[in-house]
Amino acid sequence: MTKNNETIAVRVGEAFDAHKVEHYLRAQIEELAIQPVDTMEIRQFPSGASNLTYLIKIGTWEGVLRRPPLGPVAPKAHDMGREASLLGQIHDTFSLAPRPYCLCTDTSIIGAPFYVMERRRGVILNESFPEGVKPDEELCRRISRAMVETLVSIHALDWRAASLEHFGHPEGFLARQVEGWIGRYQRAKTDDIPGLESLLLWLSSHVPSHTAASLIHNDFKLNNVLLDVDNLAHPVAVLDWEMATIGDPLFDLAITLSYWVRPTDAPELRAMLPTVTTSPGFYEQSEFMELYARRSGRDLEHMHFYMTFAYFKLAVILQQIYVRWKRGQTSDVRFQSFGERACQLIQHAYVLSQRSSLG
Repeated sequence: MTKNNETIAVRVGEAFDAHKVEHYLRAQIEELAIQPVDTMEIRQFPSGASNLTYLIKIGTWEGVLRRPPLGPVAPKAHDMGREASLLGQIHDTFSLAPRPYCLCTDTSIIGAPFYVMERRRGVILNESFPEGVKPDEELCRRISRAMVETLVSIHALDWRAASLEHFGHPEGFLARQVEGWIGRYQRAKTDDIPGLESLLLWLSSHVPSHTAASLIHNDFKLNNVLLDVDNLAHPVAVLDWEMATIGDPLFDLAITLSYWVRPTDAPELRAMLPTVTTSPGFYEQSEFMELYARRSGRDLEHMHFYMTFAYFKLAVILQQIYVRWKRGQTSDVRFQSFGERACQLIQHAYVLSQRSSLG
């Protein structure tokens, strides 16, 4: 749990030249003209396992800087320009998208492209509620409902009116995703896992033939939503848009549900994905899907496939992060266990693929 966007001192090896960044930002952001010179403070947001995120303070002004992870990154991955551009095109019509201030493609500043956006204050829920908050079942249900309605509102955005056609290619999206995530796993593979080949064959042969298209966040989960400190059922921002695209909204729904762990889930899921959603009152996955279907009007006939694929995708993400740690590209000790977690998720997806329905 992170309360009020708590920050830490910048981790060893993840610092950058404050003077260079301040000089650059002053040339880009008009609000900084009234702030005192050479006063920039840098802190780091500890959560997140992909892009690095920092709190920038110059006088009374605050912003959030995002940059790619250290070390080599896959082609087209961690595209700061794409993420900043998306926020710039939707934040006027989708109020939960933070406003981007500037994009820097000059790698001489910090060694990589980065962008800076507005800071919003609130609470991020991970494993527990803020100290002093005693959640009852009604609060948990209200948070659940807010998550469903926020996801529906993202999928309802008119992406053509927002000129987002270039952000994705909805035709054949799902088949490309299956092929792409299988390829990513093969490139990051470190261990042989029972059932893996059968799972990959099942995914490739069960892609639904007819899918819808909408703007999708592609990583919409509770700890990517900033909540009002005085009303935890009121979102104030949706964060981490790096994987957003134009694609299948039901895949987006399944990704959300793959993180939505409940007490009845398999023990390995509860252990590897600790989250407040195991608390009494949070929706069951079936309730989440039912409300989404009512609010969106979408048919959820193929959710068995989508859920299986979502767990596999999550496994690949963990495996990619684990490989970075194993190669010494990050010193973050959190990632040491990600290889084992990826293996457990693949085995869970394999078991799910063998069932005829979600049951």
